[in-house]
Parts: sequence; structure tokens; C-alpha cells
Amino acid sequence: MLRIHFTDRDIARVRIAREPDPLWEVVLGLQQLHPSHLGSLAHATWRRKAHEQLRRQGANGAVALLNDLVPLKGYFPDFLTPAAAEAGLDEGLAAVAATPRAQLSAELAYAARTRALPSRLRRLAHGDRATLEQVGAALRAVHDTVVRPGWAMVSDHVTADVAVRLRAFADGGAEGALASLRPVLRWEPPVLWADYPSRYGDLDVHLDGRGLRLVPSFFCWGTPVVLADPTLPPVVVYPVRHPSEFLTRADRRDTLAALLGGTRSRVLSALVSPSSTRELASRLALSPSSASEHTGILRNAGLVSTSREGQRVVHRLTALGEAVLTGEL
Repeated sequence: MLRIHFTDRDIARVRIAREPDPLWEVVLGLQQLHPSHLGSLAHATWRRKAHEQLRRQGANGAVALLNDLVPLKGYFPDFLTPAAAEAGLDEGLAAVAATPRAQLSAELAYAARTRALPSRLRRLAHGDRATLEQVGAALRAVHDTVVRPGWAMVSDHVTADVAVRLRAFADGGAEGALASLRPVLRWEPPVLWADYPSRYGDLDVHLDGRGLRLVPSFFCWGTPVVLADPTLPPVVVYPVRHPSEFLTRADRRDTLAALLGGTRSRVLSALVSPSSTRELASRLALSPSSASEHTGILRNAGLVSTSREGQRVVHRLTALGEAVLTGEL
């Protein structure tokens, strides 16, 4: 469970990023490309094209270096996503290149608690500037090869999300904007909550008057992300909502409805975004008992998994469920 604790001063200092952050998109996009990652449905087309582009451009070496720093799940160093990237890629990469040795050492030591670091990252932990330059070059290579070509798509999704937050802000102030982040984040004053996989343990972030920057992200998926270092400017990166590719295809909807039934196919489609029974019922205008019944049937068929996360029971697609939705069986 993630808990972000606000004071009155923090509520007055909530900021919403108006544009995508290029380095957050690179790092979170890398996780979508990880060889052990099944990948989210919303990024399926991008992922296929990205792998091909990386091969064509000879950029797989850059990906390999960054994969050493950015695992599929868990901690990755904060220096990869500096606040300066809010101003643009060049500014962000300049900040990466200027990362102090003490920060490199501390963050890589933290990473080494849960995984073995290859020799080049051990050199980086000792402040090796040549390796740091390689990291910066790899970030730029991945950005230019697979993120920048789709930047209009990334920007459109983020802009749409920002419009939702700004409308909520206009109607209800900062607390209205925070409340609008459901179901990914839940505002229960004075705490902003999010479900984290239990293996990561609970995480409490105390803003202490510094405020919070909200960063909508195209490549973030499922769980929001915060910086690990409590001394850095507080930020929470959260996934934008994606109109699923398959939901725009009438023939696919009809096939699913014929296979599963109309309501059950809607339930399966809605679980592209993991949801509790109550959230699912609200989104689909079902009673909680009906939503529970349908998820139970889908779970018995192996299309949905259900797990308890804190006080909530959350349903999500299995690999088989994703394959049924995308027609990849």
C-alpha cells in the first residue's frame, strides 16, 4: 500500500504536469519492452513496432544497458528521472550527466539490496563518468528510436488526462483534482492512497509542506510510481486511461459477446484496468452482486485472477484473458 500524507500547505501546492515527461516515458516504456513482461494490451501495437525499430536501428545494446538499471518490477534509481526533465529531454539528460557521485553510490547500493549488479554498474556506483555518459546516450537512443516517433500519441493521451484533472480542479480545487484520480489513486483526506503489490510492503510518503507534482504517463501501467528518495521533490507518476484498441472494433466486440455473453464480455473488457468489485460495478452500471458473479465465472474460466490487496479485492486479466481480448489465441 502506498500512502502519501498531505498537510494543508501541501494541498495548496499540488501541481499537474501539462505535458509528458520524456524520461519517465522512456524508463516506463522500457518496462513495457522487458523480455519477461507480457505487456499491457493498450501498448501492444507500440510494443511490436518498438522491438522491430530497436533491431533495425541497432539500439538493443542501449536497451540492455538500461535493463540493468530498470528491472521489470521494483526499484530503479531516481537519477534516471530527474525533475529537470519537466523542461524537456535535453534538460533531463543534462541533469542525468551531472548526477553527483554520492547519489549514484547511494542509489545503486539501494538497488543492489535486491539484485546483483553487473560490473559496469558497480563502476558507475564509484562515479565512473564514462559509464554515466553511456547511460545518458542509451536514454537518448531509446527515446529517439521508440518514444519520439509516437510522441504525438503519447502527448494526446496525456493532454486528455490533464484536461480531466483541470476540470476537476476548477470544480473542486486541488482536492477535487486528487479525488478525480480514482481508481488508480484514492483521495481520503489527508492521505492519497494507492494499491501496491504486497511484496513491496507499505510505503508512506510525507510531503511536509513541499507539495506534490502529478505526472500523467502514457507508459505507466497499473500501479503509480513515486521516487524512492524522500529528499527529492515529491512526484507521483500515474497511468493515463487508454481506449483499448480492441474496443473500437465492432467485429471483435460482437465475437466476444457471442462467446461470453454481452455483460460478461463488457466485464472482461473493463478489466484491462484492474478494478475492485465495487469499482467494476460502478463503471458498468451493475449491482455489486452481479459484478461479483461475472468475475467469478471469468475467474473459473481462467480469464481473470483475483487477489486481496490491503482492504480491497482486486480483479485483473490473466495472460489467457488478454489473449482472448486481443484475438491472439
